Amino acid sequence: MGTLLSINNYYYRRGGAETVFLEQNRLFEEIGWNIVPFAMRHTKNEPSKWAHYFVDEIEFGENYNFAQKAVRAQKITFSFEARRNIVRLLKEVRPSIAHAHNVYHHLSPSLFGILKSHGVPTVMTLHDLKLACPAYKMLTHDGICERCKSGSIHHLLMQRCIKNSFTLSAVVMMETSVHRLLGCYSKGIDRFVVPSRFYLDKMVDWGWQRERFTHIPNFVDTEHLQPHGEPGEAFVFMGRLGPEKGLATLIRAVAKAGVKARIVGTGPEEEKLRVLAQKANADVEFLGYRSGENLFDTIRSARALVLPSEWYENAPMSVMEAYALERPVIGANIGGIPELVRAGETGALFESGNHEELAERLSDFAAKSASDIARMGKAGRAWMEREFTADQYRRRLLDLYFEMGVAA
Repeated sequence: MGTLLSINNYYYRRGGAETVFLEQNRLFEEIGWNIVPFAMRHTKNEPSKWAHYFVDEIEFGENYNFAQKAVRAQKITFSFEARRNIVRLLKEVRPSIAHAHNVYHHLSPSLFGILKSHGVPTVMTLHDLKLACPAYKMLTHDGICERCKSGSIHHLLMQRCIKNSFTLSAVVMMETSVHRLLGCYSKGIDRFVVPSRFYLDKMVDWGWQRERFTHIPNFVDTEHLQPHGEPGEAFVFMGRLGPEKGLATLIRAVAKAGVKARIVGTGPEEEKLRVLAQKANADVEFLGYRSGENLFDTIRSARALVLPSEWYENAPMSVMEAYALERPVIGANIGGIPELVRAGETGALFESGNHEELAERLSDFAAKSASDIARMGKAGRAWMEREFTADQYRRRLLDLYFEMGVAA
């Protein structure tokens, strides 16, 4: 079997990208591939015999002094340490293929040129829109933003797109300019994997060549995620409590519909949302951070998962996990979400940001019988078992690798 050089900033389960990265490693190990991870050193990392090649930890946006900031600005733009360590690594191992996930601000794309010069075919999964929008999300203070579509990125500074900071926005503008000038991604990556068709179309709309992209949806472990119990009364949201998630819209809709909601997660908007819920007299319970079976039990006890996003979501794992647990999904009609919701069969859609329309959906689902809710949940799980399994995900990747000249 082959050797996979698997690249990501973090080597522990930090978010959705890390979960895909680590699960992909596991799937290829199961069929005999040699997995060589390359990441950043971190106290939470999983153990690895390759860890001595990892680069020093760096946290973007932390409070460093001026000299530290200057060094880190250079490293997040173009890490010479990552290049040196990849050169050392390639002296010990010859990868059949390299597959990168998130490298921004930590590893940087500096290593792709080295891989190219050594003849290592390289794939990158796009978990966000960073290669088109330097601020990842095509979202700013006034909503969805595509101001940089023409290629001019001065809007980063004008809108203070990175954490509302002029300094951080300036750093990312410099980073983006250097990467585009050097062709770090356009020349260094052979093929891109996109989990949603929406992201593929958006990248092409912003000037990238369609033939460089392959749509490979994420997968869900239906064997591990087993449903049980009857649907409950409360609607559940799980995720980061950020402004892009549409939680203010959810709270207003909950108040209007007179239903109960549970919000799982933490984030910068939590206090504002608590105040809003109190003012709106919305029956909302904030459950904080949950993971593992504690999280899954919360979904099992729900009436439906609600995803009220107000930005271009890619392919949310939360939708697939809800289906695996036989719960329907009410999702905003934006980004890649509509690809994962079959209205009337596995859930329902509503106009993003429209709390009145969301309230109608909530009321409709609250009025459904438990058997109707269960039927939709079972339809969602059956869909996952047909088209979104681990074996299918691995086969689609192997087909792509084979197309690139890598023997399976």
